[in-house]
Amino acid sequence: MELDRRTVLRLAGAVPVLAAAPAAFPGVGGPWERLRARLTGELFRPGEPGYDEVRLGFFSLYDHRRPAGVAVCATEDDVRHCVDFAARQRIPIAARSGGHSYAGYSIVDKGLVVDLSRLNAVRILPGGRAEIGAGARLRHVYEALAAAGRALPAGSCPEVGIAGLTLGGGIGVLGRKYGLTCDNVESVRFVGADGKARLVSEETAPDLLWALRGGGGGNFGVVTSFTFRTAAARTLANFSLVFPPAALAALVAAWQEWQPAMPDELWAGMGLGATAVNCGGCFVGSAAQVNPLLDDLVRRVGVQPTERKVTEQDHLASMRTFAKEAEFPAAVAQRGEYVATSRMLTHPVPDPDALAALLSSDPQLYTIVDAYGGAIARVSSSQSCFPHRSALGSVQIIRGLDGGEAYARQVIGRVRDELGREYGQAGYVNYIDPEMPEWAKAYYGDSLPRLRRVARKYDPDGLFAFEQGLAR
Repeated sequence: MELDRRTVLRLAGAVPVLAAAPAAFPGVGGPWERLRARLTGELFRPGEPGYDEVRLGFFSLYDHRRPAGVAVCATEDDVRHCVDFAARQRIPIAARSGGHSYAGYSIVDKGLVVDLSRLNAVRILPGGRAEIGAGARLRHVYEALAAAGRALPAGSCPEVGIAGLTLGGGIGVLGRKYGLTCDNVESVRFVGADGKARLVSEETAPDLLWALRGGGGGNFGVVTSFTFRTAAARTLANFSLVFPPAALAALVAAWQEWQPAMPDELWAGMGLGATAVNCGGCFVGSAAQVNPLLDDLVRRVGVQPTERKVTEQDHLASMRTFAKEAEFPAAVAQRGEYVATSRMLTHPVPDPDALAALLSSDPQLYTIVDAYGGAIARVSSSQSCFPHRSALGSVQIIRGLDGGEAYARQVIGRVRDELGREYGQAGYVNYIDPEMPEWAKAYYGDSLPRLRRVARKYDPDGLFAFEQGLAR
């Protein structure tokens, strides 16, 4: 679904180097040069070689933003120096892991971007735990864990960073069996607004650990690494069912009764649009075990799929398969040329035909429904701030940019608001939408008051404040 950074930079092309920093970024030398001298990694400023490459995130919508500096950190101490610098200079700061924020919040205009991409080590610890640097991409995480026979429930887009995914929750094809990614966090290394590095665990800072398990990226401070519980890697039966477009309503009606009744080992999501109606997922087990369950779904739909595929693969091969199958339709398959929003499916769809009409109302709309339940629903509110445990699933609403960004946001906003009238105002923070109504309540629900208290405690001066941040 996403291009890797090397490809993005190649597509961006070379940018001429300016003779001096633009007037909008005064202060060459002085504090910035002192910061550069303290870093083990590299600092890129406007007008310097490499700046116009490293400042880019995944979404081209935000290429106009020009940070005052991008620090590519090589050590946790580099992160500390950056936080201390931003606090002293009173400039905005944002951490960047994979750079896939839907609202571009990891590219802070006229501020300091703390690029964590070099903090990407994956280390296997005794007892099946793994220490993973905050800059690691999912592709690298899965490969390193697989080499040790371990697995972690996480997403399916290989270039997404582990930090943003985990901090907002972390939905994946193993979620019903093993929980959200954040549910498997034991502890983190963390640099707070005071510039100090600390271990955050149940013993040292239980309130902060609770908040970091689903409280959204960019809040509280900068996580430099996570320690996760992992599971033994197992053979998975991956499946894909493609139905005719006219079967959209029938598939939704069948899925919402069938999926909650399935064992935790089975996860099934849907891809829905005017020309795309499919159900795909995986089963922790064999094809012989999952095929009768899929037969039951097809019977409920009442329409035979035009394509049915079931394949047994090891865990790593399965994740690579999902990475390819996670591609959006051709209209939005290029580098970050789309917008997105979300709602939570809080109860069964009362009128599948009306939903089908809504989701098919624009040819560029594509909707992804991710299943919840199972282990996701069994985590208590005292362990994690993620507030959507009782949902049937999340609904991600995506549209390409034909007609312009404003029109695309208007289209997804109409669908978002129509769903909100039926299912409530909740949304998923990892699909963050800059136009989400009542965004704080939508993303954090009943956890919001406590999250605000944690933010005030660990970031009292709002150093990490941003438009949809808890420190505002």
